[in-house]
Amino acid sequence: MSNEIKNVSVIGIGFLGRLITERTALYNYNVRIYDINSEGLEKLARSLTRKKKRKNLYGEVSFHNTVSEAVADADLIIEAVPEKLELKKEVFSQIDRAAPPHAIIATNSSSIPVSRIEDAVKRKDKLLNIHFYHPTTSPMVDIMRGSETSEDTFKKGKNWIESLELTPLEVKKECLGFVFNRIWRAIKKECLKIWAGGYAEIETVDKAWKIFTGMGVGPFSLMDMVGLDVVYDIEMSYFNESGDPKDKPPQTLKDKVDRGELGRKSGKGFYEY
Repeated sequence: MSNEIKNVSVIGIGFLGRLITERTALYNYNVRIYDINSEGLEKLARSLTRKKKRKNLYGEVSFHNTVSEAVADADLIIEAVPEKLELKKEVFSQIDRAAPPHAIIATNSSSIPVSRIEDAVKRKDKLLNIHFYHPTTSPMVDIMRGSETSEDTFKKGKNWIESLELTPLEVKKECLGFVFNRIWRAIKKECLKIWAGGYAEIETVDKAWKIFTGMGVGPFSLMDMVGLDVVYDIEMSYFNESGDPKDKPPQTLKDKVDRGELGRKSGKGFYEY
């Protein structure tokens, strides 16, 4: 474990926020968490209780009522709120005001470079993109600098990722989507086109993907796990960047989100649960 990072805060306990918390606690870090949604906290509390009973969770996890409380003694803060730039700026600003001066602030954004958030904080040398995938099935993490990130900050972030027994995917030059997420986005985009265009059933696409990759889940099942609202926001960030109509997510996806069909968390998405 890195001697330089001991206390980690996670702001936002959605699908990945919960997985980040559990993985971090598993490797003996103290984790302080905050989420505006009590449902996410309740899911995490139940999951942590199960894991503690199996005696494979070692770090101390505490729940807090405000962002300020959650980051009060943090060495590293991971922001994992919804994929909306203005919201992330607001949260970064709160964190920057409340966290200790030495603390590193990272975004778990799937697509937004931290350089687009950095004008919301003063500590521009202590910012990172640290984007997690599923720690168990995809044990890798994108890591990317902001425009003023120091080498010391980058080294600490990379060492911390490695201390969780995850592989850091270093982005040498800033780009939208980082490393593997950029590849996954191309696959996801084409899957959505196949579905929206009525070219094949989602079960057929998922079946083909599982046969080809040997994975246990297909792209549509995975999108349901992440949350279709999150998927839509990520796709819109790519579209807003390029302005290319080909990058705009299909209206049928937005219709699902508007109906509250968000995937596993709502009981229905591409599949019913």
